[in-house]
Amino acid sequence: MTRAEALLARARAAGAVIATAESCTGGLIAGAITDAAGSSDVFDRGFVTYSNAAKVQMLGVRDATVAAQGAVSEAVAAEMAEGALARSDATLAVAVTGVAGPGASEAKPEGLVCFGLAQSGRATATETLRFGALGRAAVRAATVDYALDLLITRLS
Repeated sequence: MTRAEALLARARAAGAVIATAESCTGGLIAGAITDAAGSSDVFDRGFVTYSNAAKVQMLGVRDATVAAQGAVSEAVAAEMAEGALARSDATLAVAVTGVAGPGASEAKPEGLVCFGLAQSGRATATETLRFGALGRAAVRAATVDYALDLLITRLS
């Protein structure tokens, strides 16, 4: 069973509906979920908000948060997840924003990814992982896997 299939089974059992808000993965999390047959009963929608303007316009991320914390921050990941939850029919939303590489800085190196997890009736959770300079494709793949695992764990 793939991660996506495990997630769908848990979401069905919990009566959960999922949304995604993605920056550095560019829709790969939504793609992984919808690769699994029958995903339409628990996957509502995915937001690909690569630019800061898209995060603000589509998800309601505050300009002030981006200006103060930077797009790659737990604060932005939290607002992305909360925005996806508020702008969908989902009960659970995951958000990712990070540096897939190249073009990292010392403060925000390649492989730095912030995750947000918002769920109806629960406090939003955030965390930051440093996957390291694995290369763009590997960082994005690791981010997808971790986001799916976060959703599975939340539904356990």
